[in-house]
Amino acid sequence: MIVLDANILLCAWDASASLHEAARNWVELTFSGGELIGIPWQTAGAFLRVTTNARLPGDRLSIQEAVEILDGWVGHPNILMLGPGVNHWRSLRPALLTGQAAGPLATDAQLAALTMEHGGVLHTTDRDFTRFPGLRWTNPLALNPDRPDSPHTEPRP
Repeated sequence: MIVLDANILLCAWDASASLHEAARNWVELTFSGGELIGIPWQTAGAFLRVTTNARLPGDRLSIQEAVEILDGWVGHPNILMLGPGVNHWRSLRPALLTGQAAGPLATDAQLAALTMEHGGVLHTTDRDFTRFPGLRWTNPLALNPDRPDSPHTEPRP
């Protein structure tokens, strides 16, 4: 399962983002494919929070527009909205401690734990996820001529 970080979706909808074209193309291709895509509720929340924040630079969405986009994801046949299960703490606790995920990195630990809990591969542009042992992740927007979609399982530095 592909699990999406908010940064991929934000780049796809923000025409001023440096990776906009690559992200938009990747999202359109991936969403129209048959592979299962997991969108964590925290990813959806971050998308809503950022795209509707009038204080941020660039074009922003109205709450109506952002909700309609989310409606499309929720109703899409190969998209599953992901939330933590009853044993989430068993994944989150070691991610926090082993990944030294204090402060803002605690949110990354939550996303890493959720991805591992659901057996997915996190798709993100954020290299901070290297700190979580056992997390499979990839940057689908990175140029890698050998295997652009190969998941990384890099050890913590």
